Amino acid sequence: MYPYEIATRLSDLGRLDYSAQPVMESTRDDLDPLERDRLRKIIASYQSSDRNLLELSDADLEKSLRLVVSVNGELTPTLAGLLLIGNEEALQRLVPTNEAAFQVLVGTDIKVNQTYRGPLLKTIEQIAESFKPWNPGTELTVGLFSSVVPEFDERAFREALVNAFGHRDYSLLGRVRVLVDDAGLTIANPGGFVEGINVHNLLTAEPRGRNPCLMDALKRTGLAERTGRGIDRIFEGALNYGRPLPDYSRSNRRGVSVLLPRSVPDKAFVELLAEERERSGKSMSLDGLLILDKLKSERRCGFDVLSGSLDMSDQRLRTVLGQLTEAGLVESAGVGARRTYMLGAKVYRRSGRAMEYVRQSDIDRVRYPELIIELMHEQKSVSKNDVMELLHLEENQAYYQLRKLVLEGRAKKVGSGRNVRYAAVR
Repeated sequence: MYPYEIATRLSDLGRLDYSAQPVMESTRDDLDPLERDRLRKIIASYQSSDRNLLELSDADLEKSLRLVVSVNGELTPTLAGLLLIGNEEALQRLVPTNEAAFQVLVGTDIKVNQTYRGPLLKTIEQIAESFKPWNPGTELTVGLFSSVVPEFDERAFREALVNAFGHRDYSLLGRVRVLVDDAGLTIANPGGFVEGINVHNLLTAEPRGRNPCLMDALKRTGLAERTGRGIDRIFEGALNYGRPLPDYSRSNRRGVSVLLPRSVPDKAFVELLAEERERSGKSMSLDGLLILDKLKSERRCGFDVLSGSLDMSDQRLRTVLGQLTEAGLVESAGVGARRTYMLGAKVYRRSGRAMEYVRQSDIDRVRYPELIIELMHEQKSVSKNDVMELLHLEENQAYYQLRKLVLEGRAKKVGSGRNVRYAAVR
């Protein structure tokens, strides 16, 4: 390991908070009074912020947020302090890795290419303003209410942007990049996931960042999710409108990248969630949204498939599936390991896809006799358990199908009692 890699590795392991380190060459004169005022305005504008901070003096505010620490009796800015409210000259001199870019590509044509090297609070506001014209809305009417739904959820955009600045590795050269192109919105930052977090456990891993001091300040100002679960807001921003999931697949040990794909909102799905919210008096949980999204794309899934593809425990999965089934949003067939799940009839009706529901729920039933006969030809004979496993049926349902084939003269019993089997009549 090279000396310059030590800070990155320690922060990966959670043993070094690089953002909490004092910047020894700096003084409080490097902090910008205008940025301090911006900080206070941001705190005042967010309901989730720590409003008690507004009652503090400038020095106490900085100490409370750990923007400064005492070194040899003098208040010295930390890296977090310089990043949030430092002046641009000091940042370029002392934190040369601080850089961000906002780019817009239409096809291969560059429409916007802006670079930012100022303090983070200012940069976040500037990027948010630059992004607005490139985030058109679609009018959506649900019941008696109409609203304009932006192409990219604004809350998800803010969380992804703040996370990129809050979790990036400031010991690495590189920049936070916000790109709008034909594929969608991509936000990327230098520095991979910290130890123990990867693309497969993003939604369940304990919140743990690379720069706790910086993220704590962003949370207390109201810019970041106070619970540390900003990732949930990013996923909800897509799922609540029936859009494709955020894509973190391009992330690696050198950087994190998330793509929010372009997609129009699914009106029928939004209406369904609104109806369910009115019925239950609460919003759909993130786990519930993930299950519905999976079944919407896969049509029908067994428990093992859901468990393997969704980031939740088996116990939690069973609980949420039970709740969705009780609400009529999901239907199941079969028992035990053979049980499969699909979206409920009212989901298909709501989206005007009743015929697709009939296909999904009934086509197998129509084909049951042919499938059983085919298995009889392959195995010479079948047992009731074979049919249960083949068709994901309960015991009495499998017996009914076999008995019907016998009565129709298409199958015959072989043996009796527990050892009875059934063979095709040639």
